Amino acid sequence: MAALYVMIPAALLILALAIRLFFWAVDNGQYEDLDGPAHSILFDDEDPMHTAGMKHTPATDKDTDSEDTQRNG
Repeated sequence: MAALYVMIPAALLILALAIRLFFWAVDNGQYEDLDGPAHSILFDDEDPMHTAGMKHTPATDKDTDSEDTQRNG
């Protein structure tokens, strides 16, 4: 019975802390956009039209040629 005198106030203190943390998270915007991160995984980060128009630099072509030479021996 003596344990109840300690456990009930401790439980109420933990409950009050949890409620306080919940309201802090709501006030700081943690629950503003719940669907955005779920939908953002469906879209590419880069624009494919932007990367398609890029030209290869001679340095990158040279690097691939040296790798082929090393493999072919």
